[in-house]
Amino acid sequence: FVDLCQASTTMPKMLINILTHSKAIPYAGCLIQMYSFHLFGTMDSFLLAVMAYDRFVAIFHPLRYATIMSPRLCILLVGGPWGTTNLQSVVHTSLMAKLTFCADNKIPHFFCDLMPLLKLSCSDTHINELVVLVFGIFMGISPLVCILLSYICIFCAVLQVPSAEGKRKAFSTCGSHLTVVLVFYGTIFAVYVQPSGPTSPEKDKAAAVMCAVVIP
Repeated sequence: FVDLCQASTTMPKMLINILTHSKAIPYAGCLIQMYSFHLFGTMDSFLLAVMAYDRFVAIFHPLRYATIMSPRLCILLVGGPWGTTNLQSVVHTSLMAKLTFCADNKIPHFFCDLMPLLKLSCSDTHINELVVLVFGIFMGISPLVCILLSYICIFCAVLQVPSAEGKRKAFSTCGSHLTVVLVFYGTIFAVYVQPSGPTSPEKDKAAAVMCAVVIP
């Protein structure tokens, strides 16, 4: 559901722009698109962390899996990130709505993303950038740390399996998830974690297409 919504945030408008040769978007629509993209994109990262924990429990505690991954815990693992990601998107959108935009309002992107919009503002964006940094550290690093810790434990457990067939089965359950994690965070780092200064819009757009369209 999250992947479908994330792709639907950008792809329909992108296809309309291609077919009609019109690249305009209303201001309100731009804010809604930014809100939705960060909501579902961040939710995706939390779900990848939850899936990593699920695989850790399945491999490390197979006999206790049904007890540990109870329906109550599953609701908490999904409901908690939903609330947190909604809060993040509301804060980003509210701060963006207070900015003023002047001169050329052309976004060098294929959708309304946070950083390209901040670069167009003629207001003071220091608070916005500070909030982006704070949320980026918490919302970006915490799921990644959870994934890394889960896979470290998984690899340690798998290496203790005596048979090669057992190791292959264990790794096969994590292969697709680990691939998505690598591509997902690789594109995020390419777009959002880069030194200040001149950047290539084409590189940013290519990485964003991977993050917003290909991975979902």
